[in-house]
Amino acid sequence: MSEKKQKSSLRENTEAIIIAIIIAMFIRTFIIQAFKIPSGSMLETLQIGDQILVNKFIYGIKIPFADGKILIPVKVPQKGDIVVFKYPEDPAKDFIKRVVATEGDTLEIINKKLYVNNKLIEGEKYAVYKSNKIYPGMVSPRDNHKKVTIPENKLFVMGDNRDNSHDSRFWGFVDLKAIRGKAFIIYWSWNKNKFGVRWSRIGDILK
Repeated sequence: MSEKKQKSSLRENTEAIIIAIIIAMFIRTFIIQAFKIPSGSMLETLQIGDQILVNKFIYGIKIPFADGKILIPVKVPQKGDIVVFKYPEDPAKDFIKRVVATEGDTLEIINKKLYVNNKLIEGEKYAVYKSNKIYPGMVSPRDNHKKVTIPENKLFVMGDNRDNSHDSRFWGFVDLKAIRGKAFIIYWSWNKNKFGVRWSRIGDILK
């Protein structure tokens, strides 16, 4: 009798674990996924060691293993959204940047000043410039970028750390199919240099 109970208990525990794994995979695939910030390209908004949650549902439900094809559309990324996406030059890597222009917009950068639809974008509290040096366009597109029109189903993204971010200025547009989701909260933050938790950052809503 006790042997049967043990087998029954083992089976119940195994089934519970399998169900928990399936639920976790479903959540990770369609709803929320965690990411860790490895670089300073989004300073000061995101610090190295921040761990964030990304809403994967907000831009629509995608069919797994179908090259980003959307089954149920919800909305498209908007200017100002912080998005995680597959790096165009190596889709095995995930990048995180801020959307600065969407399809149909024109974009130009003149001496570090960003123009979208021929309008100077001012008051971006999150945009940080740490260098006074200005590179001409023939040397680097960092500070001077020729006027471009954002194609259909594409985005132009930039890091908040504008002088130290490898983004659309260098490698071009991001396809909507490559978007994984929108970053919305910091759930953990570890300061490697000080070997400690940044308690004040935990729970911060990303804007």
